[in-house]
Amino acid sequence: MKKVLWLVVGVGVGFVAAHQIAKTSGGKKFFDDVNAKAHDFSDAVVDGYKQREAELRAAIDDIN
Repeated sequence: MKKVLWLVVGVGVGFVAAHQIAKTSGGKKFFDDVNAKAHDFSDAVVDGYKQREAELRAAIDDIN
């Protein structure tokens, strides 16, 4: 239970720190960059998933 409490405290402190940092111009730029990279990564994952799904569907169609 004590570990869970420390985890919650750590998450809360991290959230407050990130919020304060995001208020600065450098912090805003940093978080905008992180968000852009995360968005690019998720787009790449989705594209790869769709491509692989299309390959598997084509392979199944060839079998039938």
